[in-house]
Amino acid sequence: MVRFIADEMLGTVAKWLRILGFDTEYAREMKDEEILITAEREGRVILSRDKDLCSTAIKNGLECIFLESANLEKDLEMVLSSYPPTPEKFMSRCTICNSKLVEVEKSEVKGRVPEGVYKRQDRFWYCPKCHKYYWEGSHWEKMRGFLNKICE
Repeated sequence: MVRFIADEMLGTVAKWLRILGFDTEYAREMKDEEILITAEREGRVILSRDKDLCSTAIKNGLECIFLESANLEKDLEMVLSSYPPTPEKFMSRCTICNSKLVEVEKSEVKGRVPEGVYKRQDRFWYCPKCHKYYWEGSHWEKMRGFLNKICE
């Protein structure tokens, strides 16, 4: 599966690509040179609003997608038209740190998630790096609706 590196202007795009299951590094506070080096070293596709960065990337034989719209739906549609998501990867990565989520037993989350969530939900995922818990709440369905619209 493709791996991305999103420049500093694309934090929301990076988050949504992670929700879709894509390994997406967010290049917060990285200089262009660092982004280019990371993309080459790790085989990542660069996502950027910076024309100069994209031009340099392409000259260096790196894959880059220039996102000019500043509209989340259009940006995601642009990326997904070249790299369609794999539905079974949905919500497999932490939206905060990009780590792979691990499914955990319900008994492991008792006292670590709100009591109402614990009672209503049966499946939970955990980020071993930033220690965040995830579950399929109402936000999950809203995200699926948004992504279904984009992926049509």
